[in-house]
Amino acid sequence: MASLIPCPHCGRRPKEEFTIRGAALERPGPDAGQAAWMDYVYLRDNPRGAYREYWHHTSGCRRWLVVSRNTATHDVTGAEDAAAGKGGKA
Repeated sequence: MASLIPCPHCGRRPKEEFTIRGAALERPGPDAGQAAWMDYVYLRDNPRGAYREYWHHTSGCRRWLVVSRNTATHDVTGAEDAAAGKGGKA
């Protein structure tokens, strides 16, 4: 059975409709130093367990979402609109 992603706009949809774009990290402020921007752009953790990622609903509403997923089991525990708030700043 295909995994279903709970899109807040379209309901539960097959994962094949989405494109994963990476970790939902908070952007440094505009006055952040070069080291903060280097870390943000180039350094990524590779955690085992709960993780938040930006996903684009490419074949649906075309909105950016922040999807909560377990990297060990691939179970999706939730999704929210990326523009709706603290889910990671788009």
